[in-house]
Amino acid sequence: MGGGGGAHGGTTYKGYTIPHNKRWHTIAGKGLCATMWFWIFYRAKQDGAVLLGMRHPWDGHDDHAHGHGHAHEHEASSSSSPSH
Repeated sequence: MGGGGGAHGGTTYKGYTIPHNKRWHTIAGKGLCATMWFWIFYRAKQDGAVLLGMRHPWDGHDDHAHGHGHAHEHEASSSSSPSH
């Protein structure tokens, strides 16, 4: 029972022929591997403290106010106070 791809050559070890990679497969694999590691390090930077249990996800975001500052608190407190 012979396998296909014998014309492209390869390395034979104990009767099994391992085909050689094409150049674009090697380059694409390295590029995707680098992308994967950059993504893992980026997510670790963003969410590492939560993942390791050093911070809870519901604890404030300190630097992400999104415009919900003191004016929002002032409106809430003035609407709850009785007006006579």
